Amino acid sequence: MSSLRFEAIQSVLTGEEKKISGYGDKKITAIFGSHVFNGRTMREYLSDEAYKSLMNSAKTGTKVERRMADQVAAGMKAWAEGQGVTHFTHWFQPLTGTTAEKHDSFFTLKSDGTAIELFDGDALIQQEPDASSFPNGGIRATFEARGYTAWDPSSPAFIIEAGSGKTLCIPTIFIAYSGESLDYKAPLLKSIAALDKAAVDVCHYFDKNVSKVTTTLGWEQEYFVIDEALANARPDLMMCGRTLIGHSPAKGQQLEDHYFGSIPERVYAFMQDYEQEAYKLGIPLRTRHNEVAPAQFECAPIFEECNIAVDHNTLLMDVMNKVAKRHKLKVLLHEKPFAGINGSGKHNNWSMATDTGVNLLSPGKTPRTNLMFLTFFVNAIKAVHDYADLLRGAIASANNDHRLGANEAPPAIISVYIGNYLSNVLDEVESRVTEKFSEQDEVILKLDIHKQIPELLMDNTDRNRTSPFAFTGNKFEFRAVGSSANCASPMIVLNTIMTETLKQFKKDVDALIEKGEKKEIAVLQVLRDFITKSKKIRFEGDNYSDEWAEEAARRGLNNFKTTPEALDAFVTESSKKLFYDNNIYSKRELEARHEIMLEEYIKKVQIEARIIGYLSANHVLPAAINYQNTLIANVRGLKEIGLDKKSYAAQLNMIEIMSNHIQEINDNVEAMIEARKKANNEADTHKRALMYCHEVKTYFDKIRYHADKLELIVDDKLWPLPKYRELLFIR
Repeated sequence: MSSLRFEAIQSVLTGEEKKISGYGDKKITAIFGSHVFNGRTMREYLSDEAYKSLMNSAKTGTKVERRMADQVAAGMKAWAEGQGVTHFTHWFQPLTGTTAEKHDSFFTLKSDGTAIELFDGDALIQQEPDASSFPNGGIRATFEARGYTAWDPSSPAFIIEAGSGKTLCIPTIFIAYSGESLDYKAPLLKSIAALDKAAVDVCHYFDKNVSKVTTTLGWEQEYFVIDEALANARPDLMMCGRTLIGHSPAKGQQLEDHYFGSIPERVYAFMQDYEQEAYKLGIPLRTRHNEVAPAQFECAPIFEECNIAVDHNTLLMDVMNKVAKRHKLKVLLHEKPFAGINGSGKHNNWSMATDTGVNLLSPGKTPRTNLMFLTFFVNAIKAVHDYADLLRGAIASANNDHRLGANEAPPAIISVYIGNYLSNVLDEVESRVTEKFSEQDEVILKLDIHKQIPELLMDNTDRNRTSPFAFTGNKFEFRAVGSSANCASPMIVLNTIMTETLKQFKKDVDALIEKGEKKEIAVLQVLRDFITKSKKIRFEGDNYSDEWAEEAARRGLNNFKTTPEALDAFVTESSKKLFYDNNIYSKRELEARHEIMLEEYIKKVQIEARIIGYLSANHVLPAAINYQNTLIANVRGLKEIGLDKKSYAAQLNMIEIMSNHIQEINDNVEAMIEARKKANNEADTHKRALMYCHEVKTYFDKIRYHADKLELIVDDKLWPLPKYRELLFIR
């Protein structure tokens, strides 16, 4: 096996690099959206009637009439065939963490045997994949296979290329035959609609012209890029997406020389390649750079409407993996692929915008617009305070457990950072608002707020990279989301808790107005109450520090460090009521998702346990014993020529040290296997997840410690697995 390692290294050093093709003489704008059935393309291929019907459906969420669907399908087919497309698929996001597609050709036969190309409204609107083979949490039995994908007109169709083939992809939701959602998109769309209604109702205190509020999202995608041959020589990277053993190199990220440094030429070629594919698909990438860890990079787009942004992020992850193969590279989206250096996140920058052109989390220029900003700003903080545990559950996964709480990422304790400037504003609102107002108090308060929040630019709030939920000028940045996660999961929760908080806010304000308070005074009264009640969630310091963990405990903030514990937040009575009341999940759907997330956790830890056992028995121990035999032969030879024990004391010491490490690995692997068997016999999913977390997984670090010690001792030529220095620095 060691030969595979050196063959991989040799292939990297001697392989022919893919040249950077660049964009040629084309501007990005010339290719942007060329593979998307967007507004411009619709104008060309649809009648005015069909175009208006589709645009109205995308804007209001109303169904497209079947007659109009036939016209849209005909136009979509004509456009796609003009680009060489032969097949179509309903593209959806099941609860597997990846995307799914089942391709059908336009080709069909008429009753007389005549071959024709056909794509009608029925095929556009609905398709039937197998529901039982996707995670469903018990909603569907194996023999109840029927499920449906249904067209989402608010997300435009697109053409995906794979080799020489092209397929028309139609974004859809995925539901069971019985009606329950089995994907991320359906509840996301519900949460967006719920927040729209609640936010519009509150906006009307300040502007009656607002008729729609859109949730916006800008994600920042971190990832690692390593050589494909080196990755393929590591069974753990192939099967788990992360290294389960491997000693840290002498040089890691401590010099901070990789961050924002020159992009390696081979990676640069890969970046340009996947960017071009992304631009064709309408993904508005804007930023690329080296991240802090060696071999780590980041890209980020321009903000988009939340549903589109989620689609684009899941699509981009797929595109990146496909394009990497062309360059003989491997993209690692795991949250912690390498120990000892930073892992990867996916910061979700979230805000709300009105159809009148106002960002509701951006301060205005008048007392009224600033009061509207304060309203949504304070409501967001209150929402996080009231449902912090649910937000923590929304970003929980076996992968993210390795990252959260390390000195590289936000901790498992949810808190909000807003900066000293806005903290002072909220403190003043809290202290200045009295139970009763005089006319003079009202005037002064208006002027003071307007004076203190002139135009809040990004310079007015420093960034706190240690905070899981930070205000950064005109948006909140949810930094704790994992790099491999579907953005929909945290966005569903964030949209829903904001909806519930806004509804409570309106209820409280209306109650005061009914008692005779002026509207602005009532708004400020409720804001003061919200500020006071949510104060403990605000923290301006270093979230990495031990002092914060102690302070958070004193404040009563939870610190769920593992996924099985964090996921319990989804099935508390308050969470059930939240999701039921806002029509996001039914009781059955919510319980099923909790079951699915626990099962996913169990399976991932189970796979890692099997792989680390395999690596130990088939790679680490054979290499160690092989080298130990060499040392034994050396000692025997030195004895035979008559040298005294002092001459081979070092060899004897190494043999003894290696024997101890070998025995420890063997004993811990056997104990881990027994713990796994015991866990597998537990019928209750939640208990089984806890057993995998607290009994099986605890052996990983023990095994790794001894394996990594052996890596430092065993002859480099005998070590079978590519080492960190090779994975991170050879490309």
